Amino acid sequence: MDKNDKVFIAGHKGLAGDSLVRTFSAAGYDNLLLRTRPELNLEDQAAVDRFFAAERPDYVVLAAAKVGGIKHNSSFPADFIRANLYITANVIESSRRHGVKRLIFFGSSCMYPKVCDQPMREEMLMTGPMEPTSLPYSTAKLAGTVMCQAYNRQHGTQFLPIIPATLYGPGDNFNPDQSHVLPALLKRAHEARIAGTPALKIWGSGKPRREFLYADDLAGAALFLLEKDGYTDLTNIGAGADVSIRELAEAVCEVTGYRGRLEFDVSQPDGAMRKLLDTSKMDSLGWKAKTPLREGLERTYAWFLKEHSSGGTGARKEA
Repeated sequence: MDKNDKVFIAGHKGLAGDSLVRTFSAAGYDNLLLRTRPELNLEDQAAVDRFFAAERPDYVVLAAAKVGGIKHNSSFPADFIRANLYITANVIESSRRHGVKRLIFFGSSCMYPKVCDQPMREEMLMTGPMEPTSLPYSTAKLAGTVMCQAYNRQHGTQFLPIIPATLYGPGDNFNPDQSHVLPALLKRAHEARIAGTPALKIWGSGKPRREFLYADDLAGAALFLLEKDGYTDLTNIGAGADVSIRELAEAVCEVTGYRGRLEFDVSQPDGAMRKLLDTSKMDSLGWKAKTPLREGLERTYAWFLKEHSSGGTGARKEA
């Protein structure tokens, strides 16, 4: 890569995209192509192709997606599969048509089977049924992964699908109807401390284990891989460790200063019981995540407090 190459970061307003912009800019990549949804609707095939024809990006990082937690996925399954399929197909096809040198596609750990050996290795994809609560989203992400591999075989492209662990960090979505478990817990624990609420209620049993990756670490991994010309292996990007939802809730309470008790609502779904990525490929390439969970939680909560005090909603717009 040359520092003057055009890099299109699709979804730069999202959590991952914001981190990508900061990371690439800090590394000297100043020729970034950035478009908001009003400027470029990635679900519009003709608009996407006009953009690629006019701008001719050299590299693409496809971080744009319609995302949300269990509740949002369950409420709007058709929206999730439609939007993500359109975004993925449009950007990948236009990248091929207009000669993009390399593309990174962000898959999702929910593409792995619901019941899966741990840690999850890349070759375990499609060896069993996926978690039903996120099936429309994960199906679209799986389609994008297969699409990258198919284009590489047929067209000789260098499209790299990666599978990040669940992301978090400053700029996360704290909207209770849309957020994932970590930002939802941070916001609710903060509000419970302010209100003096005696108990913090949490969906599920607290037993499922999840792996959380700080967004800036993912951005660093994406740049690291984009600079590896010729590398197109499906690759997990993880933190290398997981925690139970109960352990996460306890850590969140410590960070926010909430001193009440935890109450788990076992009538609500747990989702998959464990989702830990095998990071052997990245380990062998010489990359590891840098941010411990506690440090990442503190940074994320500090951002939330700043946003909260400035009158912001803490609700990240769709990527």
